Amino acid sequence: MIAIRDVSVSFGGVRALNNLTVSLSDTVVGIIGPNGAGKTTLLNVFSGFVAPASGSIKAFGTDLLAMRPHQRARWGLRRSFQTEQVVDDLTVADNVRAMLDSLSLPSRADKEAQIGKALAFVRLSDKADEMGAALNTFERRMLELARTLVGSPKIVLLDEPGAGLREEEVAALREAILGIDEQFGAMILLIDHDVEMIAATCVSTVVLDFGQLLVVGPTADILKDDRVKAAYLGIEEVE
Repeated sequence: MIAIRDVSVSFGGVRALNNLTVSLSDTVVGIIGPNGAGKTTLLNVFSGFVAPASGSIKAFGTDLLAMRPHQRARWGLRRSFQTEQVVDDLTVADNVRAMLDSLSLPSRADKEAQIGKALAFVRLSDKADEMGAALNTFERRMLELARTLVGSPKIVLLDEPGAGLREEEVAALREAILGIDEQFGAMILLIDHDVEMIAATCVSTVVLDFGQLLVVGPTADILKDDRVKAAYLGIEEVE
C-alpha cells in the first residue's frame, strides 16, 4: 500500500506536481498523462532525486521521504530510467552485481544466487559473461530490468521501459512485468506512453494532467474515460 498525500513540486514558476493525493495498492499500477503531466517528477520524488515542497509518501507503513536515496534503495526501492543505465565496459553479470554493492546481503553466495535468478528471469543467463557494449537495445532494456530485481525489491519504478522496442520485444517485456510480483514480490509503478502496454499489464492506472490527479481506477475503466481520452489520448467527443 502506497499513500501519497499532498505532494507538491515546483520548478521556478512551474508547478510540476500540485497537492497530489492518491492511494495505490495493486501489484502493477500505471501512471499516464500527456507530456509535462508530472509523471517522471513523481518517480523522482519517490527516488529522492527531487525533494517536494510539501507532502508525504508512505509505502507499506514506511515514510520514504524521511530517507536518503541510498537508504530507500536498501529498504527496497528500485528504479529504471527512460535512458537505460547499462555500463558498457562491465559484463552483464557485473552490471547486475554492481546494484548489490550498497546492499547488506549475508553472503557472496546469496548475491550470486540473486544475480542468477534475475538474469534467468529476463532470459539473459547465456549472456552473463558478455560485455554490456555487446547487447542490443532489447537486451539492454531487459538487463536494466534485471538490475531492479536484485536485493529483495519492495517497489520497482519503471519509466518507459518499452521505449524503442519492436512489437515482439514489447510483448516479451509485458510478459516479464506481469511475472515480477510472483517471482520477486515487488509492486510495480509503470510509466509508459504505449496504451497497449498499460492495458495489458496494469491492474489500476493513475492519470496525471498538469501535475494534478485527473482520475484513478481500474485500468480498463480509465482507458474508456472521456476525460482521459481528451487529456491523454487526444480524443475529444464530437457533439
